[in-house]
Amino acid sequence: MGENCALTVYPHVLSSQYGRFDPEDRRSRHCPYLDTINRSFFSIQLLHVAVLPFVLSAGRGLKSHAYIHSVQFSHHVFLNLHTLKFYCLPDNYEIIDSSLEDITYVLKPTFTKQQIANMDKQAKLSRAYDGTTYLPGIVGLNNIKANDYANAILQALSNVPPLRNYFLEEENYKNIKRPPGDIMFLLVQRFGELMRKLWNPRNFKAHVSPHEMLQAVVLCSKKTFQITKQGDGVDFLSWFLNAFHSALGGTKKKKKTIMTDVFQGSMRIFTKKLPHPDLPAEEKEQLLQNDEYQEKMVESTFMYLTLDIPTAPLYKDEKEQLIIPQVPLFNILAKFNGITEKEYKTYKENFLKRFQLTKLPPYLIFCIKRFTKNNFFVEKNPTIVNFPITNVDLREYLSEEVQAMHKNTTYDLIANIVHDGKPAEGSYRIHVLHHGTGKWYELQDLQVTDILPQMITLSEAYIQIWKRRDDDDETKQQGA
Repeated sequence: MGENCALTVYPHVLSSQYGRFDPEDRRSRHCPYLDTINRSFFSIQLLHVAVLPFVLSAGRGLKSHAYIHSVQFSHHVFLNLHTLKFYCLPDNYEIIDSSLEDITYVLKPTFTKQQIANMDKQAKLSRAYDGTTYLPGIVGLNNIKANDYANAILQALSNVPPLRNYFLEEENYKNIKRPPGDIMFLLVQRFGELMRKLWNPRNFKAHVSPHEMLQAVVLCSKKTFQITKQGDGVDFLSWFLNAFHSALGGTKKKKKTIMTDVFQGSMRIFTKKLPHPDLPAEEKEQLLQNDEYQEKMVESTFMYLTLDIPTAPLYKDEKEQLIIPQVPLFNILAKFNGITEKEYKTYKENFLKRFQLTKLPPYLIFCIKRFTKNNFFVEKNPTIVNFPITNVDLREYLSEEVQAMHKNTTYDLIANIVHDGKPAEGSYRIHVLHHGTGKWYELQDLQVTDILPQMITLSEAYIQIWKRRDDDDETKQQGA
């Protein structure tokens, strides 16, 4: 959109008492129509600003749609979203007035390095234009139809400090070179814009629309993930992390990005092929001597760890009430202790695998495997995972030779995504820690409420983000 592409963001009605400016005066510092701007109405229009009918290549000339609209409807103040310049039509002069800065800041918030550095020390509430108070970063997102699965992931990632800080400053990524015609970088741009709006201390309302971000998701995922159809949070997270790593210029092995710096760890995977269970015992013994059946080890990186929960049945008590089974977090973490073996079956072959962690990332993501797919339907395991929200030490899951390389191995929970209801019809909500206050909040689309830490552990946790504790960290979580 060039400078001549004008659009109105405020279709407000003006009285006719104002005089006309000399058309020769194209650049005025005073406009008689500024007091007609309805900022409450503007904040609603922001949700639809991308589809307003005034984004025109015809500009502001006498035959342009913008000019004709201004005459027909007495809508005089127009804003170019690309240049963030205001114009008065039909007089056709640029409006320069400091009272408009709050509007341009809402459209394009900016942050200084000092503001970003102090972000997690802020406990002050901000007041929106409509009078509501909110904590920057703890902000609701519109559920356009069925995008709560994506909202929960976006809100979780926006509360990971190094990731947030990277995207708050556009200079960090705007010069990354991409191949001609590559659309994936659109994801990066839209996520940066969303991040800055979520953390804006001067919003007009205490919630933000993720519409443009989600449009980029639909486009870049080739409609795998949609706004109108419920998706799976883990599938979306997996695609999102890898798509971002690639869009930022990362590669599988050598070139790192902010995504790998924050979330990537490594492990050893030991795999042993098993003889077919129907074979005679003697034949099995012979096969186990072959090289094909010897245990093999590979080094692998990961962006998240999948934790398996036992398929425990639902019991009923003496009152015929269902008792939902529970399992401690450390029981399901045993998968990564280098000793526990698990059998994996393919169409033709069976394997025994065991896993051992060799590098712990600064932020560790757990995906709790609640859903099992078979040929006919998807089943959900409602088992409650019992976990502390602070002081989870993972040292014992590291191989001995790398333990010395890890000074800090203790993690604290900072985000907990919950899936409620049936597999295909359920809904998502998220618990996030606000670092400045040490308080926990529950976000479900537009709803934001505070929550006691002990209530978080009672939920059907699906995805969690844990922060590795560093020497200079202070545990400020309330109830920790």
